[in-house]
Amino acid sequence: MSRPYVTVIVVAHDGARWLGETLRALVGQSRRPDRVAGVDNGSRDGSADLLAQAFGRGNLISLPRSTGFGESVAEVLTKLPPAGSDEWIWLLHDDCAPDRYALEALLTAASLDPKAAVLGPKLRDWLDRRRLLEVGVTVGRTGRRDTGLEPREFDQGQHDGTWDVLSVSTAGMLIRRDVWEKVGGLDPFFPLFRDDLDLCWRVRNAGHKVLNVTSAVAWHAEAAARRRRRITVSGDHPRRLDRRNAIFVVMANMPFGAMLWALLRNVLGSAFRTVLFVVGKQPANALDEMVAMGSVLLHPFRLLRARRARRHGRKKGYNRIKRFMTPRGAAWRRLTDMVQSFLAGEAPVDSAGRHHHASATTEEEYEVVPSDTGAVRRFLSRPGVVLMLALTVVALVAERSLLGGERLGGGALVPVTGGAGDLWAFYTEGFHDIGLGSNAWAPPYVAVLAALSTLAFGKTWLAVSVLLLGSVPLAGATAYLATRHIIPAVPARAWAAGTYALLPVATGAIAAGRLGTAVVFVLVPVYAWLGTVMLSRDRRRARRAAWGLGLLLAVGTAFVPLVYPLLAVLGVLAAVAFRGVVTSMAIALVVPVALLFPWLADLVASPGRILLEAGLRDPTLVDAGLAPESLLALNPGGPGLPPFWVAGGLVATALAALLMRRQRMIVAIGWGVTLYGVLAAILVSRFTVEGSPAWPGVPLAFAGTGLVVLVGLTAHRLAELRAGGGLRRLGAVVVTAVAFSTPLLAAGYWVLNGVRGPLVGDAPDALPALATTLTANGERTLVIKGSSFTVLHGRTPLIGESELPTASEARTRLATAAEGLIGGRGGDAATLARLGVGMVAVAPPVSPEVIRTLDSQPSLERMSLSAAGGLWRLVEPVTRVPAQPASALHTPWLWAQGALVLAAAVLAAPGRRENAPEGVASPAAVPAGAS
Repeated sequence: MSRPYVTVIVVAHDGARWLGETLRALVGQSRRPDRVAGVDNGSRDGSADLLAQAFGRGNLISLPRSTGFGESVAEVLTKLPPAGSDEWIWLLHDDCAPDRYALEALLTAASLDPKAAVLGPKLRDWLDRRRLLEVGVTVGRTGRRDTGLEPREFDQGQHDGTWDVLSVSTAGMLIRRDVWEKVGGLDPFFPLFRDDLDLCWRVRNAGHKVLNVTSAVAWHAEAAARRRRRITVSGDHPRRLDRRNAIFVVMANMPFGAMLWALLRNVLGSAFRTVLFVVGKQPANALDEMVAMGSVLLHPFRLLRARRARRHGRKKGYNRIKRFMTPRGAAWRRLTDMVQSFLAGEAPVDSAGRHHHASATTEEEYEVVPSDTGAVRRFLSRPGVVLMLALTVVALVAERSLLGGERLGGGALVPVTGGAGDLWAFYTEGFHDIGLGSNAWAPPYVAVLAALSTLAFGKTWLAVSVLLLGSVPLAGATAYLATRHIIPAVPARAWAAGTYALLPVATGAIAAGRLGTAVVFVLVPVYAWLGTVMLSRDRRRARRAAWGLGLLLAVGTAFVPLVYPLLAVLGVLAAVAFRGVVTSMAIALVVPVALLFPWLADLVASPGRILLEAGLRDPTLVDAGLAPESLLALNPGGPGLPPFWVAGGLVATALAALLMRRQRMIVAIGWGVTLYGVLAAILVSRFTVEGSPAWPGVPLAFAGTGLVVLVGLTAHRLAELRAGGGLRRLGAVVVTAVAFSTPLLAAGYWVLNGVRGPLVGDAPDALPALATTLTANGERTLVIKGSSFTVLHGRTPLIGESELPTASEARTRLATAAEGLIGGRGGDAATLARLGVGMVAVAPPVSPEVIRTLDSQPSLERMSLSAAGGLWRLVEPVTRVPAQPASALHTPWLWAQGALVLAAAVLAAPGRRENAPEGVASPAAVPAGAS
């Protein structure tokens, strides 16, 4: 076999800081090249002189600064005639220094595989010589470039070998000249970024192999990708250019069917990333994403020409190439990781991929090709996932009597009916034609439920079921995630989250149908986390947390108004103690007022309503006189609660923490929050509003949060006690057992007894079907249940409708007429008819006295009577209730409220300042031919 002929081409562009070492590495090759040529693309830093000294002026070509890498190589080859059938071209960037034996190793691998036409070395980092950059490259259907390496992975020989890959970098690429000429070389349309991928794709379509030879090593600075110098080959931003080329390469090289699917994914993915960039306060990146996608879509003929030039072997070659591409499942996992990273604010949102991506990321950021094998097992083995699954199983077993029913309702929860459209209509209409009619503002939590119902495919019952029945696992999840930066030890964090989720407040809220308390119970850990973030020294992060806390506090206040004053007191105390958080705390407290203003104004007019929550008022749901030990054991009273001693283990463990000499500040703060919550609960439980005692569940949720965080933060001392041996070890075991008694006893008691309370899964319809049929012309139905009554209009009320205030005069007239009707006083039916009431329904059980009284009324006609209740029709002419004019500010305020929510969400979203390019004080120029 004849000796291969090697032509080396070095392309430089303002790369003098790296070029010297690159040229010394080339001169020191164990296998000397046969011919060398240098190209300088308008360098201004002396790169041309370095090339001339190494190669001689006769082997140097000078080109304009705007010349791309592919054009530079093509220009050299036009001046160098072929040197035989076995000529190889070795391409080097000015920032790529090969190992002494790199060329020899590449040629050796080429001689062992006749089909090999392109070979590339293992690339390591220029600064950290042990760190891997590439051992071949693959790509996803959206153009995402993947290296298959872990972040900051060091080279320990774990990837050694000669690998068949989709693509290798042009930095150190060795390619047969005849293959280069056959496929047309590097496409000049790609002056920078993804030109190597396009070339290797075409080489594979031509039936040749692309190999990565790890015995050949080169060190690469990636100066353009890391923005260590300015790009002059294009006026586009580096990220925009890279993204456009990524999409174009995939579109141009895929078969037609696969290309259409990839195009759809790219359009949808770009739209999603654009929204994420905007929300993340990265408008420049959002613009780059849109312009890059638009550049491909708005130039279809350019894409058609590129596809026509690549048509030979494309369909047949794709069957071989697609096995090298990023697995389909990995793209979804990457999307999930990207969203999680974005929400956590830990890393820039990126869509380009590691190496040759032009976003302003740090040098340490690497893209990983996720492995699809064992992904489910890895996910299920996470402590947080295990905890949430365990809580979900406990909740499902305990709530077995509520599952599978037709309608969830009972207690404080109105039987759930209607869909998302009904809730949106109720919230946005100015006059509510329900009951006696009302033009009051709808409760703002209705908008929250409407939004969640929309996400639940319009199913209000599904949204309510998840919030109420799923409040225990949801609270466990929020507590676990919210404390990840507060409680560093994972076992202690899992215990704290599980204990919090199973506090008596949660099970009591479910049994009584308290949707408002369930929602706030899920949000309280998030409030605590955002509050700690606001105390950080990072002002930008503190401001985002303040906007987020304000937005979520508005949600909690909409369901349970008492949340606002409880948090406001803590916020004022924090502002006094930490003066640096005054502005952030002001934002957090002003946002809910601004978002809920009209409704809050009505609430302030009746201050007692602050102690109420979303849902019906039922005095039987509250214990009138709670024992002190119940409140101290975080037991708010009411149906479905475990014995007070269930939470005794948590309280005892927190009391034991008082004996610790260290971490006194943590113990003091934890117990301070706890006592604050207990005192607030005692105060709340002493008030009566609208004939119903206030329920102290939410204040006790605050108290429980203080206890579990306190114990979780001091749990690491147990390890020290166990290590001490003897009595200390025994004490640590006892404390651990006592601490775990609370979640275990709470879960066991709940599972064994189930949900014992008024909440049922098959709640009866409050309005008889016959009444619905007979009131088709707009008549109201007076529904009497015991000593209480309500007026319905043609259907069971939606969530929130029963809380609308009505005019006091009309309400008084109705109450007087209803009492007179039941008491047998004559003339009251006419009053009801003037108020629009056409039917009288009596909920079961119907007493014989009531039956006789109503039957004796000449203005009433019995329509039905059964165990399900009785129904009477008024024979008096019914006056239709006139519509009341809505406030002129109603519609404008709804638009303003939507704009405020959007603005607060954007300001609360994770955003970050882009990092400056590493290694340069001010931008130099980018090598037109180097990456």
